[in-house]
Amino acid sequence: MKPSSAQEWAQYVGSRVVVRHRAPDGLRDLLGELVSVTPQSLEIDGRGGPVSVDLTSVVAGKPVPPRAARPAPPHLAPSVADLQLTMAKHWQAAEQDWLGGWLLRASGGFTNRANSVLPVGEPGMQLDVAVEEVVDWYSERGLKPVAMLPEPAADDGDADQLRNAAIAFAQAGWTRLPDNTTAVLTGATGELRGLSPRLGGRPLPEGLTLELADEPDPAWLEQYHYRGQAVPEHGVRLLTSAPRQVFVSVRSATGDVVGVARGSLADTWTGLAGMEVKPERRRQGLASALIGTVAEWGWSLGARSLYLQVVESNAGARATYDRAGFAFHHRYDYVTPQVRADVRP
Repeated sequence: MKPSSAQEWAQYVGSRVVVRHRAPDGLRDLLGELVSVTPQSLEIDGRGGPVSVDLTSVVAGKPVPPRAARPAPPHLAPSVADLQLTMAKHWQAAEQDWLGGWLLRASGGFTNRANSVLPVGEPGMQLDVAVEEVVDWYSERGLKPVAMLPEPAADDGDADQLRNAAIAFAQAGWTRLPDNTTAVLTGATGELRGLSPRLGGRPLPEGLTLELADEPDPAWLEQYHYRGQAVPEHGVRLLTSAPRQVFVSVRSATGDVVGVARGSLADTWTGLAGMEVKPERRRQGLASALIGTVAEWGWSLGARSLYLQVVESNAGARATYDRAGFAFHHRYDYVTPQVRADVRP
């Protein structure tokens, strides 16, 4: 696969890519982060530093998965920070800024993922000052400051950075939001796609069919809820914010939607989100069919790993994902400043 234009390459800015290009001494392969794209060139930050590659010299290229942090299957190999940055590309906030290596995100308050700072790099200043900058950034937008804090993995090179960031927020008086501890589970799309009814998985009950679309229609949106909330207009923008996504529906013979899921694609990973099945249709294999169909879609586009995020207190969903074959990668919490009693809200 080779993107054929600057516009196609632009969707991979911030991703790791490998590019084969013509150099004076022959063909060269360059691996690194795609920093920027112009109509004439790609800037890639490789092992030897930034390199500008003339687009007309590129003969092949593609995005590649985050670098492996440990010897493990591809879906378990990335570090916590690298996987978090990949997941951020699947759910891109309407407004995003960088404070050094910290990603600031705002989307009108819809979902914590799109309205929190992700501190998985160095902010380029003292940590206590960076925390104050975060508070100011969200206050300017009329939003409650929230930080997503991933739990470090002991064998990751970024463990100390994640730990120090969490300490800085704690020292500033930030505390955890209740019932928000979230597990990140991962799996191999090659195995998960076997759950698809089209590939030998459990057949759907009679009268039900699977439908895939590039955008969510009103029936899909009516079935999907985030923590019991209907989707606001800016929520639809979030649902379609990945470089590529698919909306899977299970429909009855009358056209009613009884199950939905969103698949997304970025950094050669598939994301699974928004999976919901009507209560009267549960325990009929619909969840497995949705998982398998999203994995099949991702596999067809070159994704070999799939992730999802689930609140740890949701025992029913965790059991479904365990049966499907997902493995635990890491967890994260959200924290926010305490409200002082002497300050009016």
